[in-house]
Amino acid sequence: MAKEKTQFVCQECGYQAPRFLGRCPNCGKWNTFVEEVIAPATTVKTATSLSGGTVTKPEKLAAVSMQKEPRVKTQLGELNRVLGGGVVPGSLVLIGGDPGIGKSTLLLQVSGQLSQTGGTVLYVSGEESANQIKMRANRLGVASDNLYLYPETDMSRIRANINEMKPNYVVIDSVQTMSEPEITSAIGSVSQIRQVTAELMRIAKSQGVTIFVVGHVTKGGAIAGPKVLEHMVDTVLYFEGDLHHTYRILRAVKNRFGSTNELGIFEMQEDGLKEVKNPSEIFLEERLKDATGSAIVVSMEGTRPILVEIQALLTPSVFGNAQRTASGLDRNRVSLIMAVLEKRANLMLQNQDAYLKAAGGVKLDEPAIDLALAISIASSYRDKGTNPNECYVGEIGLTGEVRRVNRIEDRVKEASKLGFKRIYIPKNNLKDWTAPTDIEVIGVATLGEALHKILA
Repeated sequence: MAKEKTQFVCQECGYQAPRFLGRCPNCGKWNTFVEEVIAPATTVKTATSLSGGTVTKPEKLAAVSMQKEPRVKTQLGELNRVLGGGVVPGSLVLIGGDPGIGKSTLLLQVSGQLSQTGGTVLYVSGEESANQIKMRANRLGVASDNLYLYPETDMSRIRANINEMKPNYVVIDSVQTMSEPEITSAIGSVSQIRQVTAELMRIAKSQGVTIFVVGHVTKGGAIAGPKVLEHMVDTVLYFEGDLHHTYRILRAVKNRFGSTNELGIFEMQEDGLKEVKNPSEIFLEERLKDATGSAIVVSMEGTRPILVEIQALLTPSVFGNAQRTASGLDRNRVSLIMAVLEKRANLMLQNQDAYLKAAGGVKLDEPAIDLALAISIASSYRDKGTNPNECYVGEIGLTGEVRRVNRIEDRVKEASKLGFKRIYIPKNNLKDWTAPTDIEVIGVATLGEALHKILA
């Protein structure tokens, strides 16, 4: 009998090596290589055909018939927003997040809502028994005759039941617990995840079944398994939040049917997840009046403007090198803004420890937050409070200019709706539009001019 051929595969990125390596040369992770058997080419089932086994031929683009199917709306408007307007029939959606963040709770609620629209839902769990899922369903108030529970990890049996039941929606919780019998490697390995996902993709595209897949995440926050897993699916959603707080953020990082910048905010309650329709009020409700180091920014998350408080705390450095710590903000952006403040505004910050955060647990990464960052840092350094009725929008260049930003009308309207009396924006954004009359719009051209008007 011939000896089985093996290879070592990195469980973080899928890199293959003929021998064991302590450190992966591709992703740089340590002790991630696992030995896997190389299956003969004749025994591996090709599950990447999207036509269900039928022979297809090349077609002209003009000759392809497009049947536009309406999106299915759930009762969670925030989820519909992140998905681009609702659930697309025949799509493959991957949801990742930390353990205990609420992925299974969200999908069980969505399963109950989709089953009430007339569709059949098959909930496949590889981590919980049917009794355990039923207990959670009772707590969430989920009850429907069209929702089926199926605790199973064997993909051949799952495939057979899908072909027999022909459900409209399938939930796989989670993809790391599923196994393809023809693959000899361990459950959760790169080969297993790749093959299971390819089979789920074939089912979704050939039968028009919408499949939601739960993915575990690594310590770094990325979805566990090969990166090809995220490339194969149609939509990748990250469920984020602090386990010590009740608010959860659903963020789209890939979406073939909508924007990748959309954001949905939920609150975890006793009876499940409730959508937060006005997140700006939450991010601002605990702000102190006349607080130093505080600035409000109007940030765009997809098509939605939200107001977030940026907080900064500067203290004299005890050691030789000053510290730069940022939570919810890009640390490199913070260092860049502090360098511009030191060079263009004559603030001596090189001997100051700086601690910055975006309140509420939200992550901000767009250029329009630069001006609010600079104001919060200068406010803490000068120990001078900002006006609680003001907010700030603008990108700062390295020469100290305040550059124009997009969607300025929506930002100003949102600030006005929440009761702010004054907003500082780039001077070039004042052209070609009419500002609302219930809020004072002030244009600034340079960082020095902004600091003089705001913190004088």
